[in-house]
Amino acid sequence: MEKWKKIIAGSLNNSDELAEKFGLDAGTLDKINKIFPCRIPGSWLKHFTSKNDPLFRQCVPDPAELMDSKELIDDPLGEVRFKKNEVIVQKYPDRCLFLVSGECAMYCRFCTRKRKFKEPFVITQKDIDNGLQYIMEHKELRDVLISGGDPLLLDDDRLEYILQKIKSADHIKIVRIGTRVPGVLPERITAKLVKMLKKYHPLYMNIHFNHPAEFLPDTCRALKRLADAGIVLGSQTVLLKGINDDPETMRSLMWKLLENRVRPYYIFQCDLVYGTAHFRTPLSKAQEISSALRGWSSGMANAQLVIDLPGGGGKVPVTVNYLKERDGNKLCYRNYCGEEYIYTDISEDDMEKK
Repeated sequence: MEKWKKIIAGSLNNSDELAEKFGLDAGTLDKINKIFPCRIPGSWLKHFTSKNDPLFRQCVPDPAELMDSKELIDDPLGEVRFKKNEVIVQKYPDRCLFLVSGECAMYCRFCTRKRKFKEPFVITQKDIDNGLQYIMEHKELRDVLISGGDPLLLDDDRLEYILQKIKSADHIKIVRIGTRVPGVLPERITAKLVKMLKKYHPLYMNIHFNHPAEFLPDTCRALKRLADAGIVLGSQTVLLKGINDDPETMRSLMWKLLENRVRPYYIFQCDLVYGTAHFRTPLSKAQEISSALRGWSSGMANAQLVIDLPGGGGKVPVTVNYLKERDGNKLCYRNYCGEEYIYTDISEDDMEKK
């Protein structure tokens, strides 16, 4: 058995073991696990320092998950609404989501797809083939995001089967893989896997990182292996209360990403999924953090702050307003230091005169 599979097989997922290891209540853990299971790979488990550790809080069940909140729902992104078959979701005109795996290396407590893990989430070969057929038949598609679960938990040959079929469609120009594996199970990023992925360029990988503490030596080596193979790496971060909701932590995370050749892509407001109220932050806090990144870090480190609108409305940017006032064509802006500068605009009438 491959090393990464042994790690998955030995993951911590038992309520009694969790309770004993961390001094938690086993009965409460059982209640939470019936709603959303627990899986913590050893590669993360060995790095916990306390119950307040940012790694601990992302993966260990919390009684707060059982608290009801009327604005939180099962399917915050409207994936059921835009579902085309068991594995295809198409919300946008030219791209689709292709769910190819029903497992994750680690079950994040803030997962937007908690609803899918209430019962065994199994994707069959027939489901995969139906998804591929949809992609082949819909010529308006240019871009496919392969997700799950986590696609990198598939065996190499099964993942290659999917990539090969998608790449054979002339109308598909971009293929992306959404994964958290490089950060939570870096042992999966084997030379054999990377050699296979390298055959299917251009290939993009959106990786999920939330805290600078996630950049452990094995993770950095896995990212280097992927980047050296020419795979374009980007990161998606979720803003989480008590984990990364302060400017210093977020700035450090953005720097760590760039140091490892991962381009900061999105910072998401936490989705309105049930069981996650304790992770939510006010929008004003998100804007404060976004503002604190600009100017103090390279533009490359300024991931775009977005909300994925409830009900399937898609992603919208959340901007910080730097315009203080306007007097005719004179605009007064403040910069990242709070200093004020005047910018002179040009009107359409002025353009016509020229």
